[in-house]
Formats: sequence, structure tokens, C-alpha cells
Amino acid sequence: MTPEPTEYQLIGLTEDGGVGNLLFDRDKKQGRVRLQALISEWLRMENLVVLTGAGTSVSAGGKTMAHLEKAVLATIEEIIGIPASIAALIKSRNDAVGSAMLLDKPLLGFEAWLSFISNALVVATSTDAPFSGVVWPTMLAPSLTDLKWFVERLRMAIFAECALPLPGDAAAPAPNGIAPQIAFLSKLVARDSNLGRAHLFTLNYDTLFEQALEMLGIQYFDGFTGRATARFDPSVYGLDIYYPGEVAEGRVRRFDKFLHFYKLHGSIHWYEHGDEMRARHPDLGALKEYARKTAAEKAVALQPLANTIPSVGILPTANKFAQTLTMPYAHLFRSLQVRLGIPQTFLLVLGYGFGDDHVSRIIENALMNPSLVMLVVEPNPNSAVIERIRRYKDLGKRAFVLSASESAFAANPFKYATFDDFATAVMPDVQWLDDFLRLRRFEKQISPSELQPDAGTIPGNPNG
Repeated sequence: MTPEPTEYQLIGLTEDGGVGNLLFDRDKKQGRVRLQALISEWLRMENLVVLTGAGTSVSAGGKTMAHLEKAVLATIEEIIGIPASIAALIKSRNDAVGSAMLLDKPLLGFEAWLSFISNALVVATSTDAPFSGVVWPTMLAPSLTDLKWFVERLRMAIFAECALPLPGDAAAPAPNGIAPQIAFLSKLVARDSNLGRAHLFTLNYDTLFEQALEMLGIQYFDGFTGRATARFDPSVYGLDIYYPGEVAEGRVRRFDKFLHFYKLHGSIHWYEHGDEMRARHPDLGALKEYARKTAAEKAVALQPLANTIPSVGILPTANKFAQTLTMPYAHLFRSLQVRLGIPQTFLLVLGYGFGDDHVSRIIENALMNPSLVMLVVEPNPNSAVIERIRRYKDLGKRAFVLSASESAFAANPFKYATFDDFATAVMPDVQWLDDFLRLRRFEKQISPSELQPDAGTIPGNPNG
């Protein structure tokens, strides 16, 4: 009987100096063994950096940036009483998106477009700016009142779309009985505690990773300090957690379950307070059903939430342009750049399509680090990401892409080499994840109503 071919391909530098599939001669079992052996070896490198994008939240109801833009603008268009100038502005943006897709030409990203919108509001409200207005692409220019209305609704709609509960209950069932964030994080922190701490960078606005970290009891520093009022303080990234000598056999040793966490584009639980960025985890229960609604129903649902949704820190709406260029964003991006320049670095990229030029340039510069190894997990074997990584071979010759094989993708699109598949089936297993799952099953058996936390709420953040 002929062995089944492996469902994966690992694109990277081959022995002859070219770029090819390192698993091409392996069957299903051999391919899995070789793949896990390589990943285990890379995870033992001194400096572990993980970069995640929207693809890591899709199975929990999250949206890629393009789909987020479409959903947010469609909802705002359905709001009763939308100003005519804002309706025209949204139409102009939708026309630009459609034209770019039709002609296959570059387009200003949604986040950059949001920055222009919110900064236009700053210009309109500033009394000491060197200019007093902007030229709009529509005949009907938004007034100051219209702009304030629009930015407020953008804030509310983005928050609602990204208020995702961690999969694991009837409202948000988890594939294979376990949320992929749980599986991924448990395996990420299971490496030797004598190695450097893991550094997890994410471009996502949602709090799925925070919910999983707290469910697993993993301590983390996310740049905020304080409990009652958490303030951004980057000095916490220089700290670590240790067992004191009296409880660790007479010697100080590192706490095992710990990592550093960075949200490069902000988060739904960040909010601006004067000149400070603060953090407070909201109750997500009220928005459990939001994703299932139509655009018109979402528009109605947003209105009563106006006073309960915080001033989300993902829109640069501060009174000064410079704030978006300094704290906390500049520090977080600088941290990514510094971490990638450290010797013996393994960079794992998940759910990111290289659509953010700023982030992609940092990665490309980091490939000049002679001891950096990069693995990009991309489910689509026909993705432009794979061709991009092929070109990287001349930069450092240590860039790899894990993707589904052509045949596996044709038979089951987006089943293999997704974040969910990588976290649950590809990464090497760890014993304490099994112990955690047994404990959770036992809790459900003895008290299903009392011991299971509401998936829409987030337990207390150890960092505030």
C-alpha cells in the first residue's frame, strides 16, 4: 500500500542552494515527524519572537482588515440620520477600494485611512495649527460636527466587531474542543525556562490572547502597570518573574509560565485619558450576538452602546499628532525591531499576510541578522506571501514558509497550515496542556453552571 503524501510543504533553502519543498520526499507520518523536529529545534533558540495578525482570530469570528473595513462602513451607512457628507465620504472610499481591486493597483490601507480621518478632526479642532482645513475628495465637505459624529461611530463599530469571546462555549464553540489560542500559548511557554522569554507581538485589536493567557494562568507583561488604573509604562518589559528562594529549594528560579506581550496597533481595551494611554478590560457579554446580525441590525445595536464603549485606543484621535508617533506605538514598534536584531532569534509569523508596509520593512531589515530564522505559516500555497519569502533567500537564506500542499489545499481549502491547525496539530505537544484540559473537563462535570466563567467576560488582568 502506497503511503499517503504529507499535507504540508515547507518552502526554504535546499541543499543545492535553491529554494524548494523540504518535505517533498516525505509521506504523511515522515513529514509530520520532520516538521515537528525542525520546529522543536527552532523553538529552542535563545530569543523567541512571535508575530500574529488577523488570521489568528478568524476561527473565533474575527475579520481580516479588508473584511473589518467592509463590515464597519456598511454598519455606519445603515445608521438612521447619517450626515450626507459622511455618506458621500464612505461612498468615495468604497469606490476607491472597488477600483483598486478591479485594476489590481495599490490602495491606502484601512488603518491609514482611519488615521487621516481622525487627524482631519484634530486639524478641525486645533486653534494653533499652521493650517485650518483639508480638501476632501467629495463635493460635500464634512463639517466639524459631521467629523465628530463619524469618528465616534467608527470607534463604536470597530470595538463591537472586535469584541470577540474566546471560543469554548455554546455561543462560540472551539474546533477540536479547545480554542487554538489555548493550545498555542500553552506550547509557547513550555520551552526550557533557562532560555529567553517568549515575546508575542500581535497586530490584532481583540483580546483573545489575553483571555487565553488568563485562563491558562500564564503571567504576562503587556506594557501597562497598575490594577485599578492601568497606565502604559514600557519599563515593565524590562522585568521578569521569579520564585523566591524560600519556595524554590533555596535558590531563586524563574517562574515557568510567563511571556511578554505587545499589541502593536492598540487594543479594544485601551482608552485615552488626557495625555495618557490606559487599559481596562470591558465586559464583552453584551456583544456576543453582534457578529451574527445584519448591517442594519448592527446599526441599531450600536446606539445604546454609545455610553458604555470606551474611547478605543486604536484610533489616533488625540489632540496632538505626535502622540500617535510616540507612546505607546513607537515604543512597541521599536521593541519589535530590537528583539529581531538579537542573536539566535527565531521569528514565527502567524496569520499575517505582509499587508502592513511598516511591519514588513522591519521584518525585511531583521533578515540581515545573520542568526535569525523565520518561519511564516501560510495556508494558501498560491499566496503571494510564498513568492515574497522566496525572494528573501538572498537576504539571509533562513526564511521558511509552512503551507498546505497543492493537493491538500485543493481537497480541503484552508484546513492545513492555518493558525488553528498549527497550534493544535503541528506544534509539539506538552503534558501540562493535557492536564489543563482534564481539569477543565472535571470542572464542567461537577459544576457546569457555577464554575464556567462567562465567555463574554475577561477575568482580572494581572497587569490591571
